[in-house]
Amino acid sequence: MDWVQHFQLFLFDFDGLLVNTEHLQHQAYVNMLEKRGHHLDWSLPQYCAVAHLNATALREALYVKFPDLDPNWKMLYEEKKQMYQELLGSGKVELMPGVSRLLEKLEKAGIQRCVATHSTFEQIQAIRSQLPILQTIPRWITREDYLEPKPHPECYLRAIQLWGKPGDRIVGFEDSIRGLRALQKTAALPVLICPSHHPVLEVVSEGAIHFETFDEIPADWIAAKAAKRT
Repeated sequence: MDWVQHFQLFLFDFDGLLVNTEHLQHQAYVNMLEKRGHHLDWSLPQYCAVAHLNATALREALYVKFPDLDPNWKMLYEEKKQMYQELLGSGKVELMPGVSRLLEKLEKAGIQRCVATHSTFEQIQAIRSQLPILQTIPRWITREDYLEPKPHPECYLRAIQLWGKPGDRIVGFEDSIRGLRALQKTAALPVLICPSHHPVLEVVSEGAIHFETFDEIPADWIAAKAAKRT
């Protein structure tokens, strides 16, 4: 049996997992800071290592790097959001490897699936208009739908409450530390999808389920996993 058939509910993060937008998030911060006279010289992996840590790590790191940065973070973040929205409009968003095949398989099998993301509804709409396969995901929880950001599990718990059924086997996929921590506080089996050289892997707990891409998940994954326990 294909591993997909083992689960009744799939939970997904969005940015960096289903769609390749991390470079645009990074560029939006670079642009926002450049506008204010600050040069952010972090590479994309350096940015991800900080941004994926927790909800405040990036803000704290930027204020350490630029002590004279405007203290009104809310205003800075709104500027960054606007610049990110403009970058999304440029049509530079692509699916991550294996995503299209997995979503097609889930749609064909009629398996329940949901995205729980920090992105706003406006950002999601801009991306979905470019990538029609994303329209096959029927359930979405965007940043307007919950209060506590990851690593708090609120968004995933809400998804399970709304669309899970008693006895469902649930699996969740993340590409960040804080997202993985959120999944670990739910009934879902947490799976990390990221390259083997990703900084995330340096701090995740040993034994965490990890694949480089969705394409790397073998068809007999669950069967093989069960066999190892016996």
